[in-house]
Amino acid sequence: MMEAAHLAHGALWTIKEGFTYPNEYIYWTIHIVVYPYITGLVAGAFVLSSMYHVFGKEELKPVAKFSLVFSFALLLMAPSPLMLHLTQPFNSVELMLTPHFYSAIAAFTIVYLSYMAVVLAEIWFVFRPFIIEQAKEKKGLLGLVYNAMTLGSFDLSEKARHTDERIIKILAAVGIPAAALLHGYVGFIFGSVKTVPLWKTPLMPFIFLMSAIISGVAGCIVTYIVGMSLKRNFICGASIRSMCKVLLWFLVAAIVLEGVDLIFHGYTAEESWSIMSELLFQRFAIKMIVVQWLLGMILPLILLLLPRLTMLRAFISAALVLIGVFMMRWDVVIGGQSMSRSFAGFLTYKIPIIPDSIEAFKEGPFPITVLLIMPFILLFIFNRVLPVFTEVFNEEDCGFTEGLLSSKDHAKH
Repeated sequence: MMEAAHLAHGALWTIKEGFTYPNEYIYWTIHIVVYPYITGLVAGAFVLSSMYHVFGKEELKPVAKFSLVFSFALLLMAPSPLMLHLTQPFNSVELMLTPHFYSAIAAFTIVYLSYMAVVLAEIWFVFRPFIIEQAKEKKGLLGLVYNAMTLGSFDLSEKARHTDERIIKILAAVGIPAAALLHGYVGFIFGSVKTVPLWKTPLMPFIFLMSAIISGVAGCIVTYIVGMSLKRNFICGASIRSMCKVLLWFLVAAIVLEGVDLIFHGYTAEESWSIMSELLFQRFAIKMIVVQWLLGMILPLILLLLPRLTMLRAFISAALVLIGVFMMRWDVVIGGQSMSRSFAGFLTYKIPIIPDSIEAFKEGPFPITVLLIMPFILLFIFNRVLPVFTEVFNEEDCGFTEGLLSSKDHAKH
């Protein structure tokens, strides 16, 4: 116990093989896997919402409000894995109070709070008519809550609504690069670590960004189908197919970027390639080749390309993408640290299932499970106050939208 107390942060869960340096451990653990996973969901969900507000994709109208609120629920939980990972989490207060751009990590506060302000403002303008109506109708504590949420604005005139629409469009347009920056900087941090060969590539920010968008869109598809089904609401097939089309295009981009990165490492065959290839194609073969590539990218791509896309096939494809992206985060974060800097040994990360200390408990499955579930609990709470899962399109509206989409497709051909 005394020895464990004086060891480095990663010594409790790192197993060494071969020749490794004494101070080498898996320092960035499961929390650093979950952190980019959650921020990726944030970025993808917001981009999906903006495709309706900015680009006018009418078929995405039923999911625009939902994906915006879902993005906010995820955003609230985004810093939690980092805080849980820190041995001294209260030291982060200084980082929050003195943000600057000299360090990518220190710049997180500026990016995070700026993006939070954009999302909150857009949610308020999107739901303003509903909030005002509820403030007038509801009594008691709930009425006070809605009255506070109006911020003193009760104007629902035609002019005010048009102004709201213009502001929403501007906020959504500003939010797209902000969302890209929020997640792209995570890839930038990994790509700038020169001592880890797997991370050292200028493509890393773009790989993270593409995988972020596909995970966010996939997360919206799965959550929207489940939420609407639980409420027994009508789900418009045109909306699901449109989301799947977005998912398909970004999935192709993610496959190309990750493939090019892997080919580049193999082609340049630097000093580290020997141990890296053993890690990726032998030790991480199941995780990377089977789960990340075959199940998480290739199979969903095939399912989405098949004609007559059904709701079940869309759900399965999106769920597989979510699993694949999580495994990609694991392969990058844990895999990158699994190679010794001596290029003659390996480090294996073992999650402490039965913890024997607070530090081991923080690294265990229970906190991580809570972190992944919390955004959905927040979404459930928000749905009690705001109409997140609503039938924007009935069957007639959906049929009309599908007819318009078919006409556009025929016009293109």
